[in-house]
Amino acid sequence: MRRIRLGRSTVEITELSFGAAAIGNLFTEVGPDQAAAAVDAAWDEGVRYFDTAPHYGLGLSERRLGEALRHRPRDAYAVSTKAGRLLDPLTPAETAAREGLSDGFAVPHTHRRRWDFSADGIRRSIEDSLRRLGLDRVDIVYLHDPDEHGDAAFREGYPALEKLRAEGMVGAIGAGMNQTAMLTRFLRETDVDVVLCAGRFTLLDHSALDTLLPEAAARGRSVVVGGVFNSGLLADLRPGTTYDYAAAPAALLERALRIRDVAEGHGVPLRAAALRYPLRHPAVAGILVGTRSPDEVRDAAAQLRRPVPDPLWADLHAAGLI
Repeated sequence: MRRIRLGRSTVEITELSFGAAAIGNLFTEVGPDQAAAAVDAAWDEGVRYFDTAPHYGLGLSERRLGEALRHRPRDAYAVSTKAGRLLDPLTPAETAAREGLSDGFAVPHTHRRRWDFSADGIRRSIEDSLRRLGLDRVDIVYLHDPDEHGDAAFREGYPALEKLRAEGMVGAIGAGMNQTAMLTRFLRETDVDVVLCAGRFTLLDHSALDTLLPEAAARGRSVVVGGVFNSGLLADLRPGTTYDYAAAPAALLERALRIRDVAEGHGVPLRAAALRYPLRHPAVAGILVGTRSPDEVRDAAAQLRRPVPDPLWADLHAAGLI
């Protein structure tokens, strides 16, 4: 699988990466054997970039990913995690009093997530992640969703990452968000190597083309694109399918159906077109796909390998769909 270097760093990623939120029990439980098998399937398909975060299952995703990668040659793969949320332990009584999902994850409420973009908080977060992963370094660290914490993220969080990069604890640094405005600011005002943009450069949402992607291209920085299926709509077109984790509006469902019809007219499944579309931009280094089973991993890899003819994109442009 093709590898791409991130910005001016020495870190390389594969164009398809393994998003490990699902094996942290995102929305529903995933058994430990299935989680390990999903990582193994990704490795067998040539995936060598794995993304996780403390937020994902209160550390469960990091622990499972670290265990699944433990016997692999360390220099053969890249791991990214995120910082900005610390995990503070709860008492047994506090855990017992909480029910349901933990911020979207089907795990016991053993910890409380606490926003912290201070220098000390960032260092502690990464040290905790290293323990859970069983690693002595991580290749990439993103400031995680600093939307409401911009001042602290720029004043303390980012400089802390820059220091950790200089110390060699981190290979490449950046920020990961579901919006483009602050990510563009990171590109303009800091020396980040990469930004992770979720859901804003897809067949249905082109907003990253306004400022984010041109800025990254002009500055020689890299963009990793997540959420290429917009949480489901571009993967499974049917009534009730979600768009950005909410019920898909009728107009967007209709637009997605039109895109599917154009793609299938060229013999290309909608999923394959959705995976390939972001990679057409020169600033995009890779796409991040969340998977929870070996079959989902193998399907993503197979769809990405499908040839997508240039006339498909021309027809989508002509129809005003991209």
